[in-house]
Amino acid sequence: MKVGVIGSGGREHAICISLKKSKNIDKIYCFPGNAGTSFIAENIEIDLNNFEELKRVIEELGIDIIIVGPEKPLVDGIVDFLEQNKIKVFGPDRVSSQLEGSKIFTKNLCKKYNIPTAKFGVFNTIQDSLSFLSECKFPIVVKADGLAAGKGVYICETHDQSKKAVEEIFNGKFGEAKQILIEEFLKGEEMSFFIISDGISYKIFGTAQDHKRALEGDKGKNTGGMGAYSPSRLESEKLEKKIIEKIIEPTLKGLKEIKNKFRGFLYAGLMIVDEEPFLIEYNVRMGDPECQTILPRLKTDFLDIVVATVNEDLKNINLEWFEDKSICVVLASKGYPDEFKNNSEIKGLKEIKLQDNEYIFHAGTKVNNSKIYSNGGRVLNFVIKSDNLKIGRDKAISLINKLNWQNGYFRKDIGYKIIS
Repeated sequence: MKVGVIGSGGREHAICISLKKSKNIDKIYCFPGNAGTSFIAENIEIDLNNFEELKRVIEELGIDIIIVGPEKPLVDGIVDFLEQNKIKVFGPDRVSSQLEGSKIFTKNLCKKYNIPTAKFGVFNTIQDSLSFLSECKFPIVVKADGLAAGKGVYICETHDQSKKAVEEIFNGKFGEAKQILIEEFLKGEEMSFFIISDGISYKIFGTAQDHKRALEGDKGKNTGGMGAYSPSRLESEKLEKKIIEKIIEPTLKGLKEIKNKFRGFLYAGLMIVDEEPFLIEYNVRMGDPECQTILPRLKTDFLDIVVATVNEDLKNINLEWFEDKSICVVLASKGYPDEFKNNSEIKGLKEIKLQDNEYIFHAGTKVNNSKIYSNGGRVLNFVIKSDNLKIGRDKAISLINKLNWQNGYFRKDIGYKIIS
């Protein structure tokens, strides 16, 4: 079988590595991929906004199924377009993708179906937002409504911080903003909870703990994620039952009532407060870097899962997992998530000999004349699967130190809440 993967990050490299293990894979294509995917797949440079060109290339290459990694093509309706052209595709359609594409869409769904979430208000102007904020208790959370690559969320401790956040969003920092979301700050512990659904049935697809802040001790600016571990330390049967009954099933029911089936990965970003789950946000794809910690723990053939999902036959797939835990440390460009330098050569990658259960997933990288260069804020993901998270983290840091890339930085404390 020929499979195409859309995307260019660490998540997509991890997906390609998982697909490569399948005995039913003939060839993998990546659109556009990165330096890491180029070693196991054929990278195809293409404008992902040009759906017609993408369709032409898919048909020309005889690709059997497409897996969409990142959120933007999903929100833009790539699944709808490819399905209309009889191309099999893994991922949710445009309507379902509004769960991530519009935080306000999700909040209204929560309101209608009594899904536990932070109290919130929606505002259309800077003036209305600031009037509301003048009456608020702090801290408070200010969010851009649309996609913002994980960076459109401001946790504000003061009125001045919230004023700056509102002005940046309405002044177009994350694209045109017609509305803004302001919500109460929930004090608890975050948890990433995943399911996979074929539109008829669903299965739980693991948990993880992401580390969004740039600096150690969860300080500094929000990023796309500086590391993660799986499973979450909060995972339990009792909590899982609450998440399913109070959050996941009402969401799927809400979509069905507007004549919509969710197909693909649904990722609930949760805050656990006194053992009760609250929905912070939905993502309609695998998380990044959570994907890089979850897929190495998967025993079942990933291609079989994808095919069953597309064919609405997920009920006949038995998901099996390794007992091991997994941890990911992200090596980012200095300056990220603000300004950073691209095109910095990464020497020494070929000299690093990985052992079993050790992975280096490429995120922001590219190849030029057989040399590997940085090409993004988050550059490499060092992932270790083992029965001990501290040993795993130590190994990941040892590999990063061995690489000794001078233009990078990383957090040494990933998993600090569970690693004593």
